[in-house]
This record gives sequence, structure tokens and C-alpha cells, in this order.
Amino acid sequence: MMRIITGKAKGVRLATLPGDSVRPTTEMAKEGVFSAIQFDLENTSFLDLFAGSGQMGLEALSRGAKEATFVDCSEDSIAVIRKNAEKTRLSSQCRIVRSEYGEYIKAAGKRGKQFDFIFADPPYEKDLAPELLKRLVKAGLPKPGGLLILETANPVLETEKIPESVMEQVESIKPYQFSKCHFYFVRMKNEEEE
Repeated sequence: MMRIITGKAKGVRLATLPGDSVRPTTEMAKEGVFSAIQFDLENTSFLDLFAGSGQMGLEALSRGAKEATFVDCSEDSIAVIRKNAEKTRLSSQCRIVRSEYGEYIKAAGKRGKQFDFIFADPPYEKDLAPELLKRLVKAGLPKPGGLLILETANPVLETEKIPESVMEQVESIKPYQFSKCHFYFVRMKNEEEE
């Protein structure tokens, strides 16, 4: 059972997709992620990429984020996200987009869209974390000083696969492990502070 852990929608049970095609972030891992960022969420924008049930973006909204965009290529996932947005009464702060992740990143980049937080939980078997980091930064989706949170099965983020031009925009990469899940918190440089 998935639920909103805290905030204005605390305790609301979330619908999930049946079967093994989707692997939701565990409650323990979700609690770990949000404990690390909870004091920075107020009035921010949050992108939930490979959103599944939408639980990460909805948790961010419940804890004070201003808006969340949910992106998934599955029609079933989009239906579940819409249902969960209504259950939590957070629909007015949600933008739900059915799109393949690469197409969304490219289109959002062309529009100049930026986010304070980007959470991405791609399929584990593909180890997309280095490719995702490259695409997101090249498209300009993270705001200066913004945070990318990448969930992966790989305990090591292979930075040698990431172009130097991308790494030059990264201030820090911190690995975390919650339960059996590995996360990389990638903080972007904030040129305004330099």
C-alpha cells in the first residue's frame, strides 16, 4: 500500500498499477528522499519523470511544492496519476503529460521550462542515470542551484559516460542508499552565487 507520508494530503492512500511492470519507490526510500529535501520544497517546481503512480510528485506537493509535472509514456500510468491527484485534492497544482521521456525533455527544453527539483526513476534494467543526467542538463531543465534525484539499481554513477560540458555545470553528486534503492542527488551550480 502506498500513501502520502506527511503534509496537507497526509495519510491518503494512493492507487497503484497492477502487476510487475511498474516498480514503485518503497515507502522507506521515499521517506529518506523527502527527509533530505523537506526544508527546501516550499513554493518550488517538481518534475516527476517516469512518474508511474505519481507518488513522488504528489508527496512533494503535499509537503509544500507549488507545482508538479508528471511525465510517463504509459496510458495506464497517466490514468492512475490523474486518479491519485484527485484523491489527494492536489489536481490544480498538477500538470500530467503522456510522453516518452526523451521527447518530453527535448520539448520542455525548447520551451525554456525549468524545475527546482527533478526526480527520475527510470527502468532499472536499462541503467539510464548517466544518459538522463546528460539529457536533462543539456536541455536546461534543472534551474541553477536545482537538484536532480536519480534512482538506480547501480551503486556507482558512471560519470565517465557523462560529457565534461555537463559535469562542469554540476556542483556535487551525493550517493544515498535507502533500503535496497540507490539514489544520486545531483546539485547544479548556481552561477548567481559565483
